[in-house]
Amino acid sequence: MLQVSIVIPTLNEANHIERTLRQLALLDPPPVEVLIVDGGSQDQTVTLAQAAGMQVLICDRRGRSVQMNHGAKSAIGDVVCFLHADTSVPDDLVAIIDRVLADPSVAGGGFVSLMAGSQTTRWGISLHNYLKTYYAPLLFRPHLFFRGLRLLFGDQVMFCRRSDFWECGGFDETLPIMEDCDLCLRLVQKGRLRQVNRVVQSSDRRVAHWGAWKATAIYLYIGVLWGVGVSADYLKKFYEDIR
Repeated sequence: MLQVSIVIPTLNEANHIERTLRQLALLDPPPVEVLIVDGGSQDQTVTLAQAAGMQVLICDRRGRSVQMNHGAKSAIGDVVCFLHADTSVPDDLVAIIDRVLADPSVAGGGFVSLMAGSQTTRWGISLHNYLKTYYAPLLFRPHLFFRGLRLLFGDQVMFCRRSDFWECGGFDETLPIMEDCDLCLRLVQKGRLRQVNRVVQSSDRRVAHWGAWKATAIYLYIGVLWGVGVSADYLKKFYEDIR
């Protein structure tokens, strides 16, 4: 059985972190470690994580790429799994990852992300997110699509072998957005990427703030512009930070 290190980048996630950590305590088999990498939270995120017995790493710079790389540098597992603080995972997460990576032709993967909140489940956006894992690389990187490229996003709970992660250079810390897709473009050089047919549930807080139609338009706009090579610094302007 592969040892899995779960890395969670946090920034003011007190409203979500306790629930996430309670669910991680139920994983069977358990991960070898859970690393909370905080980017300077001003709320109770760190206190709550420490109270739950988690290892908390304090990163001197904030940003998902920076924080996830920081966690991966400290990880001891064979596999690094990157989890958002507002995402729920199945209790057999580690076993699923072990089965997927038992195939040496597979370099990494992610899950089907179901977006939901306290009031509703975002079926339409969740379906679009599922489909774009396939259609985005087919449209914009067809030569890589047929080699096994699938564009996975952070809320899909990405995972890969730690050795492959670092041989690919890790996350690009200069990217404020789309760092996950950028990693996929390099990770596919190591093998196929899979969208596993199991569900994780992510918070709909951004969609709830924007509204479903605006959110869909923004996601499409960012995706198309990224696909044709527009700078991630420009795209970040349309992707506000919502807590």
